[in-house]
Amino acid sequence: MIRKIITIDEEKCNGCGLCAEACHEGAIGMVDGVAKLLRDDYCDGLGDCLPSCPTGAITFVEREAAAYDEAAVLENIKKQEAAKNGSAKAGGCPGTQAKTMIRDTVEDEGLEPLACGCPGSSSKAIVREEPTADKPVATTAPESQLRQWPVQIKLAPVNAPYFNGAHLLIAADCTAYAYADFHNRFIKNKITLIGCPKLDAVDYADKLTEILKLNDVKSVTVVRMEVPCCGGITAAVTSALQNSGKMIPWQVITVTTDGKVLENV
Repeated sequence: MIRKIITIDEEKCNGCGLCAEACHEGAIGMVDGVAKLLRDDYCDGLGDCLPSCPTGAITFVEREAAAYDEAAVLENIKKQEAAKNGSAKAGGCPGTQAKTMIRDTVEDEGLEPLACGCPGSSSKAIVREEPTADKPVATTAPESQLRQWPVQIKLAPVNAPYFNGAHLLIAADCTAYAYADFHNRFIKNKITLIGCPKLDAVDYADKLTEILKLNDVKSVTVVRMEVPCCGGITAAVTSALQNSGKMIPWQVITVTTDGKVLENV
């Protein structure tokens, strides 16, 4: 039969997985990091997925397609709910799949607990004392390498003295939890901005564009997770670099969910 059904432009898809999450029928799934219409008869043609797509990759077309099969959809949902613990739910983002990492335990070295609570969103630079022969770096306790506050992309100013001449780190917030030596490997000597393209209901591209336009940023390093929804932060940075009109060196580093660096491109 000829009916209205969605189509997905894979060139525009950034792999965020929001459409798959919005599709309650399980018609959309993530395949190799790209959203795909899995079965015509699962798509009811109502388009709940359209407003969730940040790149406009989903549209309606009228074409020959199998009729919507509600019974098949309900059966599929039932199977997914009965799936073993830890498997991804139907239509859900594969990045939300539960996983446990076994870590070797170490004895408490008596480190002081970190202060609790948000100190506020006031912008400020943080001065770090460089090690010298007289004052070597202490090795008994790790030290924060954060050089400015705030760090959330949503809260950061578009123009601040610490951006000028900065090597900018733009990281998905999960990366700092997944990668054990995140401060020394990535934050050290950089200005840090973090965010989650899946949970923050904003497009980072516009703000990042302003930051790059208004400041003399020397380089940009993007650190993202391997999960498809993290592609949104790479897409935002790519767009910002293009829109800034500047030639700024940049790289993307991907961290796996078990805390390893997957690739450096």
